[in-house]
Amino acid sequence: MVRIVLLRPGTTSFDEQRRIKGNLDIPLNDFGTDQIVRASHELTDQGLQLVYSAACRAAEETGKILASHLRIKHKTLASLLNFDPGLWEGRQIDEVRQRQPRVFRTWQDSPESVCPPEGEMLSDVKERVFATLEMILKKHRNGVVGLVLPEPLASVAAVFLTNRDLGDLWAAENDCGFWESIDVREDFVLNSCLGHS
Repeated sequence: MVRIVLLRPGTTSFDEQRRIKGNLDIPLNDFGTDQIVRASHELTDQGLQLVYSAACRAAEETGKILASHLRIKHKTLASLLNFDPGLWEGRQIDEVRQRQPRVFRTWQDSPESVCPPEGEMLSDVKERVFATLEMILKKHRNGVVGLVLPEPLASVAAVFLTNRDLGDLWAAENDCGFWESIDVREDFVLNSCLGHS
């Protein structure tokens, strides 16, 4: 059995302003760095062997802090590019809610049915994330692997690994520094890989 420790990057200035980051390379702020140092201490006894991170600055910084503290390897995966929110990128969540209330509610209730202006569909993100997770799970049949993903990538990955609902992606957007441990059975890995190949 493999265990995935799914960690959201620490807080950035955009998170504090409740802005949509998308693919912007925003560094961790001091609070975000402190969050990840605390998370590293919490994860000391989890047995992590390697940590992968998404291809964005906050996730990479988070992965490097974690790897340094735990004395493990860190690897950035270019295939884990965050969701492209198009014209929403950099905007405050409340601004989207006020300017596009119907689209905002639809994204909250059924995000897979919405394409942000000049952005990408969540189904495209799912394909990218699922393919990368399949590669990771084929490579790591047992042990404990860290995965640092910003939202909504983290929620999409959790859907793949746990079969739960996406939930409220607007609320999840600011779940900085939060981590969860997910046990993935080998038969699940084989069935998932066969089902998505």
